[in-house]
Amino acid sequence: MTARDAGEQHRAASPLELFFDLVFVVAVSLSSQQLHHLEADGQLGTAVLSYVTVFFAIWWAWMNFTWFGTSFAVDDWLYRVMTIVQMAGVLVLASGITAAMEHQDFTIVTLGYVIMRLAMVAQWLRAAASVPELRRVCLRYAGGIAVVQVAWVLRLLLPPTAGMIAFFVLVFAEVLVPVWAERDGHAPWNAHHITERYSLFTLILLGESILASAGAIIEALQEEEHLAELIAVSVAGLVLAAGMWWVYFSREHSRHIRTLASSIRYGYFHYVIFAAAGAFSAGIEIAVDDIGHTAELSSIAAHATLTVPVALFLLGIWLLNLRHALTVPGNALLLIGVGVVGAATFVPTSVGMLFTAAAGVVTAVVAVEIGRPSAGARQKHPSITV
Repeated sequence: MTARDAGEQHRAASPLELFFDLVFVVAVSLSSQQLHHLEADGQLGTAVLSYVTVFFAIWWAWMNFTWFGTSFAVDDWLYRVMTIVQMAGVLVLASGITAAMEHQDFTIVTLGYVIMRLAMVAQWLRAAASVPELRRVCLRYAGGIAVVQVAWVLRLLLPPTAGMIAFFVLVFAEVLVPVWAERDGHAPWNAHHITERYSLFTLILLGESILASAGAIIEALQEEEHLAELIAVSVAGLVLAAGMWWVYFSREHSRHIRTLASSIRYGYFHYVIFAAAGAFSAGIEIAVDDIGHTAELSSIAAHATLTVPVALFLLGIWLLNLRHALTVPGNALLLIGVGVVGAATFVPTSVGMLFTAAAGVVTAVVAVEIGRPSAGARQKHPSITV
């Protein structure tokens, strides 16, 4: 195992990394489906809290493997086996999502999570033994992760209220490990590779919404009821997903992977973006339920299951990557688009809500296209990347 060149050109995701991502499709899909079921049953608060806790485990395990993989080069049998062990942990976690979200039983989810994280401990220890100049950083990672995993297991012994408090304490401990480990020097990140990996995971999450939109048409053809409305859901869902994709990929992201602070901000802020993208597909399915009058939610609550994730996704991308890359009119128009998406919550009908939200997303797309600074402005402010 050797340290990779941070400036390596034309670095692309490996077949193993792509295979690794495919396993996460299962966990993401199950968490979104369970979010939909809980929301449809009227348990909105429980649904959101359960989803954000389970999604943290999915996101954090994926992110740690991704940053490790961009820093160290090896593709021998041991590295592949350890990666497959992590994939097995994802499947164990996925099998426990229903119990965790419905009954607050995190035993299986914790087991799967710990399997993934202890495999990463082994990877960091191997890197420490192989790359002397980064041994201190690697050992800090290995030690910090191992200690927190013991705490996650002990958390299972706590009563529900104390366990939920401990959850947020341990989340804070987890996210502090990289900050502590890399404070005196960091692993050799490859900016273009990291942002490509994040982009691929975004596509996976948006793909769930495409599946939900296709499901609306399938249901319409099977039931032969509300055909026009369900086709409208499918059309609006595709416009929303395409618009979210357009805004996310409208500017280069690699400029954020420079310092420890900017890299941490980029990596951590994506939790909001990823979680919102995952929840969006559940919102599409709730719109289908609302049209069929099977969702036990008020109209505003049902609409919010879609509009809030879409608005958070757009606002998250704007805060992270666009606000310094757009002109003043472009920024203003994008925020107007976000406002239109939020206002769609209060449109009386689900179809009206969907098309109003789609109009807001289209407005955001227009904003990122007309909000490109002139060549003179880019030369004056070279930090702006288009």
